[in-house]
Amino acid sequence: MRVAVISPYSLNYAGGVGQHAEALVRALRARGHDALLMVPVDPDDRWARLLHRGARPLARELPEWVVPLGRTVALPANGALSNLCLTANGVARLSWWLRHGEFDVVHVHEPNAPAVSWFAVEHARAPLVATFHAYSTSRSANWFAANVAGCRRLYRKITRRIAVSEAAAWTARRFYGGRYELIPNGVDLAAGRAARASVTAECAADGSSGGRGHLEVLFLGRADERKGLPVLLRAFEALRRAGVAARLVVAGPDREEVEALSIDDDGIVALGRVDERTKWRLLASADLLVAPALGGESFGMVLTEAFAAGTPVVASDIPGYRDVVTGGARAGDAGAPPGILVPPGDALALAATLRELAHDRQRLAALASSAERAAERYDWQRVAQEVESVYEQAIAAPRTSGLRARVGLAAAETPPPPRPCAVPEPAPATPLDGQRTRRALRRAATALGAAVGVALAWLAVERLGLDSIAAALIKAAPLWVAAAFALMAASLLLRAEAWHSILRSALATVRVRRRDAARATMIGVLMSATLPARLGEPSRALVVARRLGRVRDHLPIVLGTLISQTVLNLAALAALAVVTLSSLDGLRTRPAALVGVVAVPLALVVLIAAFPWLVPRDVAANGGRIAALAALARELVGRVRSGLRVFRRPRLALWASICQTGAWALQLAACYVLLSSLGIHVEEPLAAAAAVLFAVNVTAVLPATPSNIGVFQAACVAVLSAYGVGRADALAYGIILQAVEIGTAFALGLPALVREGMTWRELRVRALHAAPIELPPAPIAVRERPARAES
Repeated sequence: MRVAVISPYSLNYAGGVGQHAEALVRALRARGHDALLMVPVDPDDRWARLLHRGARPLARELPEWVVPLGRTVALPANGALSNLCLTANGVARLSWWLRHGEFDVVHVHEPNAPAVSWFAVEHARAPLVATFHAYSTSRSANWFAANVAGCRRLYRKITRRIAVSEAAAWTARRFYGGRYELIPNGVDLAAGRAARASVTAECAADGSSGGRGHLEVLFLGRADERKGLPVLLRAFEALRRAGVAARLVVAGPDREEVEALSIDDDGIVALGRVDERTKWRLLASADLLVAPALGGESFGMVLTEAFAAGTPVVASDIPGYRDVVTGGARAGDAGAPPGILVPPGDALALAATLRELAHDRQRLAALASSAERAAERYDWQRVAQEVESVYEQAIAAPRTSGLRARVGLAAAETPPPPRPCAVPEPAPATPLDGQRTRRALRRAATALGAAVGVALAWLAVERLGLDSIAAALIKAAPLWVAAAFALMAASLLLRAEAWHSILRSALATVRVRRRDAARATMIGVLMSATLPARLGEPSRALVVARRLGRVRDHLPIVLGTLISQTVLNLAALAALAVVTLSSLDGLRTRPAALVGVVAVPLALVVLIAAFPWLVPRDVAANGGRIAALAALARELVGRVRSGLRVFRRPRLALWASICQTGAWALQLAACYVLLSSLGIHVEEPLAAAAAVLFAVNVTAVLPATPSNIGVFQAACVAVLSAYGVGRADALAYGIILQAVEIGTAFALGLPALVREGMTWRELRVRALHAAPIELPPAPIAVRERPARAES
């Protein structure tokens, strides 16, 4: 039969859907069918690199059965970059082939991807088969695709539907309805076996019998955030620190991308993009493949390729990967699955699994044998035969005719497909150790914070009125606002100078440049202003640590200096609290209350930091939760003490204290100036400014939104109302003050980020994975396994 196989993704950029479509055409042609692949193609030129954020396309010769459709552009989708054709000439070329190709079947892959797949589904004249590859839980994105973009109407034109996994079928049933034939992605079994035989022959010729003396770990994929490479790098660093001999080979990302994500690159080999032959050789020579994806994977072709090469896998327990590993277990023997599932994003669990496998070669061998057997299910000859059967069903199926069928108002399937329904989400196969509960709590807290913010905004508008708020904003004097901006910028420079002195004191043998500390401070402020999480501190620590040389050697000390600066900030906050509370009438006559609110907590912190033995170690006798809390308390105390020990040179410590105090004084002056800019008059304006500065910094400890928008204004209104300021003026003050802070962060942080040569996204990913992890001591049974195996 004559078949048109259509893929919306570029043939010159790596991707599972495009690889699947190309391999399917090869398999169909090997079975005697006249199959054509219609796919976008990107030439290797400057425009391609510009449209794909600097990524260079893979130059290749096109077989005669490939119909190029035009260029693509890289667009973010489902946690990765999708290289999609959006040009008119590509659609026009596809239209010509659909009208004149005389196809028996049109097979569209990823029918919800614009614009090639949409056009093919809309204008196909032959029976239409569609394969759904994507797994997504986003209700908003899928609702938009189904109802606004018109995908639900388009899908009524499909005669037969295929899903590559249960995860992909779940997404399609949940949001679009329909019936789906489960046919997995295929794998070139012959290539995998040939690579395995070649590696085995080379080992036999060398007389090594495959023994290396270390664990060979392979990562094969892109550096997209959802692929989870930073999680693997953290786990591998912990594995090496635990004394396990291991090597990590990273294929796909280049060395610069790996260095940007890693803290310690010892034992890591980054190869960049590799060709097919090298890929199979790497798979065959590795002890195991690690696929630490965080989500968004519907299948995981790299897992089946590892199976074909006889290599077991350690993969994240996400729906797409789980289908392959548990399906492979059914295809292999019941006693040895072809891989191990670990909780997604859990670097510690991944490191513990790798350590266990490094000490248990017998289990590795059992996993490898099961992987070879599991690969049989995914052989392309078997997969192509199943797809061919679906083609025959589509051709033989009765087709509805008339205008309603042509425009997609009547279903092409008979009987009509089921409507979308609420299908239970695939459950994890391994316990997530409370991850689901924590995720639910975080979402609930975020939703509650958003609801409170919306309610406060509505109340403010309802009670104060937009006119009064706008009038209060308009009367702000631009010159005074500019002065506040300048004071905020100067305070950041003083903070950078204070941190530079602390860094010099802590790193006596290393030259710390003042401009590096200043640049890192500006970048940290920018990150704190644009993210809900407190990622500014690890961001600036990373920037300085990478400038000092080996990140692993210097990052712990740099993080300790942040604690020293935090101690100075706490002292400044305590002083602000004293000024604030002493200015309120209710506390002037009750000095004991002032001491209890400010002095007692500060004294307790200093006392515990000086004498950590005050936290009893025998508290752990009553059980696990108390033990965990006691251990956490001791760890925090230890970190505070290490931060205090940074002040080794009195002159530098004094200068740091002066600069940090000066930075707070400049911020206080900025808050005072903004009171004047709005014409707000209170009896004690300096105390009111101190109260505002104290409140916004205290509420920022647990940010609910980026820059704590909403909470920031609520704190200003609450404080200034206590000083007799009208709510409209107080709200306008909070809006302008935060605008000045955010404007300062962008004005100073963006140029610093550009000079650092990193994107905001890269720094965010690095900051999220900045904290190193430590493996606990291995159980005795695990440590003894190598000896028993060798004997």
